[in-house]
Amino acid sequence: MSLSYNMSIVTRFAPSPTGFLHIGGARTALFNYLLAKNKGGKFLLRIEDTDQKRSTPEAVDAILDSLSWLGLEHDGDIVYQFSRASHHKEMVEKLLSEGKAYHCYASPEELEAMREKARNEKRPPGYDGRWRDRDPSEAPEGINPVVRLKTPQSGVTTLKDDVQGEISVANDQLDDLILLRSDGTPTYMLSVVIDDYDMGVTHIMRGDDHLTNSFRQKQIYQAFGWEMPKLSHVPLIHGADGAKLSKRHGALGADAYRDMGILPEALCNYLLRLGWSHGDDEIIPRNQAIEWFSTKHIGKSPARFDMEKLLSLNAHYLREKNNDALMSLIQPLMEKKQNRELERSEVEKITKGMAPLKERAKDLHILAEGASVYLTQNPFVLEDKPKKQLSTEDAQTVLKFVYENIDIISCWDQETLEAALRELAERQGLKFGKVAGPLRAAISGRSVSPGVFDLMATLGQKETMDRLKSALNL
Repeated sequence: MSLSYNMSIVTRFAPSPTGFLHIGGARTALFNYLLAKNKGGKFLLRIEDTDQKRSTPEAVDAILDSLSWLGLEHDGDIVYQFSRASHHKEMVEKLLSEGKAYHCYASPEELEAMREKARNEKRPPGYDGRWRDRDPSEAPEGINPVVRLKTPQSGVTTLKDDVQGEISVANDQLDDLILLRSDGTPTYMLSVVIDDYDMGVTHIMRGDDHLTNSFRQKQIYQAFGWEMPKLSHVPLIHGADGAKLSKRHGALGADAYRDMGILPEALCNYLLRLGWSHGDDEIIPRNQAIEWFSTKHIGKSPARFDMEKLLSLNAHYLREKNNDALMSLIQPLMEKKQNRELERSEVEKITKGMAPLKERAKDLHILAEGASVYLTQNPFVLEDKPKKQLSTEDAQTVLKFVYENIDIISCWDQETLEAALRELAERQGLKFGKVAGPLRAAISGRSVSPGVFDLMATLGQKETMDRLKSALNL
């Protein structure tokens, strides 16, 4: 059975569906995607669901949803590892027939004794090979055997890694690994190798926590007589304190960052820069990332996750994003908070006034909160600080003067409004700030808002006058 793809380069992302898409997994997927696209190859997806007790359809859906949100679309059909178990077992039969694997009848008690002996001798636990050359006719009753690989007992196994360099391990440090469990199910080590070979994978890029697995897997490749794909083991992401990223550092799943109001392009840009660099470039859009990406620029040291840097990047991408696209992203957030659908006029108003809003926002929630200044509210409600600001006699005098004179403005655009308001302030002998401050507080009802001319032009004359009237009735 073969799933081979005839391409110059084939990468793959192979998550286990036991939960959300971990942020480290998202970076692995991104790196594999970029490497494939840089070379005009294919980026494949395999769901490693051999652990059926822990694998769930919900987790598969969550992973696929996150990959789609990040724009990491895979090529070809998804390969589900568990569905290929019978093929994996057939391949083990081949190794058995060639004398490259054997049945091991060691009992649980014997295995525990081996572990205890290793602990006493202060060495790593390992199988002692007692069934390696033993006649199966000596097998005890009541023991379902596992199948083990006959690994080399002398010499070294060497990996050539594009990130870590050349690394070797003495073969006497690697015991005969299990290929089939006692219930006949294939192990992860075996399944991964066969699937990568059948899928035509040419480059394996993954976290350096898989480095030990790679030595094991190379021995399986050698037993089958196959060439191992090129390897790149990327250092893991650490928290700001230098420890391996964990729950105590905050959000771990890609979906959590979406819920926090992070844009996918910002998260991908940030993940790209975690362990990979291109000079001093910080803002790297997808097309540029594809053109520049190479394993040569992956660092050997763990990268530290910095939420402030991610938010800074997110703010950049918010400012760059089309206003209509931003409106479609914040509308569901606003409607959920308002517990109603926005009116078409409100959507148009917010979209029109988006420019100053996105200059101040670091995430979609902040943007949505800022945009609510343009929602029609009857009666109009002011926050405590502007309410207190407008309760003074001087502020009420200014508002009354503006209210009684502003309705004569014929052209309701920013330029005309600014000229008219400055003329009104001069007529009253006031500095412009003494007029703009109370006016902005009255119209926005908030301590933080877009500029007064942006507000007035976006709200329109009627809404502006209605809000001024509400402020005058304090």
